[in-house]
Amino acid sequence: MKVLFVSLGCDKNLVDSEMMLGILANKGYTITDDESQADIVVVNTCCFIHDAKEESVAQILEMADLKKEGQAKVLVVTGCMAEKYRQEIIEEIPEVDAVLGTNSFDEIAKAIEKALGGEKTLEMKNLVDFPEPSADRLVTTGGHYAYLKIAEGCDKHCTYCIIPSLRGGYRSIPMEELLKEANRLVDFGVEELILVAQETTVYGTDIYGKKMLPTLLKELSKIEDLKWIRILYCYPEEITEELVQTMKEEDKVVNYLDLPIQHCNDEILRKMGRKTDKAQLVEIIGTLRREIPDICLRTTLITGFPGETKEQHEELLDFVSEMKFDRLGVFTYSREDDTPAAQLPDQIAEDVKKARQDELMQLQQAIAFKASEEMIGKEIEVMIEGKIVEDDAYVGRTYKDAPGVDGLIFVNTQAYLDSGDFVKVIVSEALDYDLIGELKE
Repeated sequence: MKVLFVSLGCDKNLVDSEMMLGILANKGYTITDDESQADIVVVNTCCFIHDAKEESVAQILEMADLKKEGQAKVLVVTGCMAEKYRQEIIEEIPEVDAVLGTNSFDEIAKAIEKALGGEKTLEMKNLVDFPEPSADRLVTTGGHYAYLKIAEGCDKHCTYCIIPSLRGGYRSIPMEELLKEANRLVDFGVEELILVAQETTVYGTDIYGKKMLPTLLKELSKIEDLKWIRILYCYPEEITEELVQTMKEEDKVVNYLDLPIQHCNDEILRKMGRKTDKAQLVEIIGTLRREIPDICLRTTLITGFPGETKEQHEELLDFVSEMKFDRLGVFTYSREDDTPAAQLPDQIAEDVKKARQDELMQLQQAIAFKASEEMIGKEIEVMIEGKIVEDDAYVGRTYKDAPGVDGLIFVNTQAYLDSGDFVKVIVSEALDYDLIGELKE
């Protein structure tokens, strides 16, 4: 039977989808991306913010129509929305045959078998343990890079965030399991491992009693055919001198850090439940750039948080202008039920949030373009992602670019290149967020 997977949301969710795909492929199911051919549809949902929730609902209803029309026999809903709205989904969308929570993806094959037999499943395991990992994980990112999820859940409890209630407390995956999975992925052909979790910097504190990310990086660096290791989701206050030194010493760990700061105003940071203030952020960013001069820093901001004044927004604009982040994303505040921030007074109007988001992104666009212009004439290593059809050019990424969120570099050459190849490129032209270059002869 053929299974169609719709994976929404973050890269952590994608890892869960790949685990489920592996389980089903191992059971003899065929994976398809053609909904007209699908006997079984699985929607792995997200509901982190309002827009993600709407997208998940739309996808579930679209797939429910497939079942109504008789094209699909089974519809399964998994992931964060399944965890939060389990009862509503099973009761209000009769076409759904199974709802699996965030910690229950290992039950996917059983749920489908039950559904084929006419039995509905509502499976919600506790958010303390781990699902049984699949050794047959099916990588969907093209084969040359993959995400390595090093932990589940979060203990930070930021006032705007529902993740702890959907994913549970912070639980590090034992290092021996991660190294086994990393070796399997590299044997499969993966050359870049991207470390992800709700927070990567405190990896190991719950099971080893101390931060073990530097040790994990050193162990991963020993894998012979692995070329790049990239770290995402580093909370600024948890970045240690040991982590910085490890990045400097280990050549495979790319000089790139994603540190979501969310804001710079001390009052807003306090209301958000963040653990840093503006002065600490300036100090951490300064230390990183001093110690690793070519480091690429990515961050995310939330604009329109309850009570944010025009002056606080302008302070954030000034901060972005001063810090000149290499990569930056801006989200408008999303008022989520069951979060402390949802109860705060002075909620900001949507049009104001959007205007502030646009203003920040326009500022960042100018910063990014200037940084791109400064790359012209420089030589840089590029991982090839694929060929541009009907053109003597390829698309790739530099160490400064995480897939899906950062820029690209377009490489002009008549040479034949494969996805995953590493090549030297001379930058010849700058775009807003992307680069154009020539293959070095």
